[in-house]
Amino acid sequence: MTLTKSLGQFVADLSPNRLPEEAARIARMGFIDTIGTMIAGRNEDSVRIMTETLAPADGLATLTFGARHAPAPEAAWINGTAAHALDYDDVALRGHPSTVLVPAILAEAEHLGSSGADMITAYVAGYETWAELFRRDNGLLHQKGWHPTGLYGAPGAAAACAKLRKLDAEKAAIAIALGASQSAGLMANFGTMTKPFHAGKAAHAGVIAARLAEAGFTANTDALEHPQGFLHAISPANTEDRDGASKAGSEWAILSQGLGIKKYPTCYCTHRAIDCMLDMVHASPIQPDSVDKITVSLSDYFATVLRNHQPDTGLAAKFSIEFCMASGIVAQRVGLRELTDAFVQRPDIQALMRKVEIVTTTDYDPELPGAAPHDQVTVSLAGGQTVVGDPVARATGHPSRPLTDAQLYDKFADCLDAGHSPIPAEMLFKRLSAIQSISARDLTAGA
Repeated sequence: MTLTKSLGQFVADLSPNRLPEEAARIARMGFIDTIGTMIAGRNEDSVRIMTETLAPADGLATLTFGARHAPAPEAAWINGTAAHALDYDDVALRGHPSTVLVPAILAEAEHLGSSGADMITAYVAGYETWAELFRRDNGLLHQKGWHPTGLYGAPGAAAACAKLRKLDAEKAAIAIALGASQSAGLMANFGTMTKPFHAGKAAHAGVIAARLAEAGFTANTDALEHPQGFLHAISPANTEDRDGASKAGSEWAILSQGLGIKKYPTCYCTHRAIDCMLDMVHASPIQPDSVDKITVSLSDYFATVLRNHQPDTGLAAKFSIEFCMASGIVAQRVGLRELTDAFVQRPDIQALMRKVEIVTTTDYDPELPGAAPHDQVTVSLAGGQTVVGDPVARATGHPSRPLTDAQLYDKFADCLDAGHSPIPAEMLFKRLSAIQSISARDLTAGA
């Protein structure tokens, strides 16, 4: 069986009782973290502008856990944008799977009245579809200018929504093919409102793809593997593997790849260096006016992604290693309250950013595509003293260095506080922790 058809078969056959418990736990964590970041981002300008411009009619799906409701496609679009607006959502598979999958699933599940168990199953269907596409090309999409979240997210969300709608194998394959034709996202727009738009649009594409497939809309069920199909079209060096059926269901990517939960609301390419810097300043604070130079060692790929060298907005600063280093020294943290225009524009922050030097390597970690074996920070001080940070190979929150349950809750509570959530953090966290035993509408009740 070919790739697209085998993924359709996998989606159709997947059921809650087939899921490994660890897969369900990881999916629950994805819901918790994404709904937290969605609520934190609900008042961002990108979300406000989208909501005002789309002007959705009333519907069954909740907008950012507030009082307003909308039809599921628009809710997925707006909620996906909100979840990615602060770049604080989880990471895996070269992108941000949950920020696409969760908004699409939640919106459609509210419309359908689906159970929490169905939502978890749909998440795994979407994750495994995304992972299958990810594993078929080891090229670095960012270097070609693609944003993987927008590319992999659309077919992944289509698979998830096809599972929610209980489509048969043929229609699930068509939904995935329809999702693939809606894939998009350019790195050139990083640091603007368009980056989170990629995630929201992919979530919207997934909802629409499954609905159209169910209604009889057609697409070719070799759209992924065809010589003019998805994998070849996006491959940076034409190194894609288009042969053979999917391994989804026989091998669980969600168990081997997991989710990285972000500790900092910045591009994940900054996190290892931030860990290194904060370890140094927490051991012995560094006075900003004593700094001559800050040297950051990372991969050339990371340096390409971190394109903003002298940002003057909070959005742009998320993709600036210079800002992250300056914030680490001045504030001794890199959090939501630092990612504001006012903080970024402070004279001391702007001055420190100009003292950052980036040293790159093309020596990559075989287990972390695009990453160096480790990142490291060195600070040269006036008077000739040098402070050298310990190399960091895995960022805090990586599956090999997971956040504790308490840290996950603390992040969730901080996000709800930042977004002025109408639902208390403790109540919503409890609902999410028991998501498999409640319905989608119960989850958002009281919002």
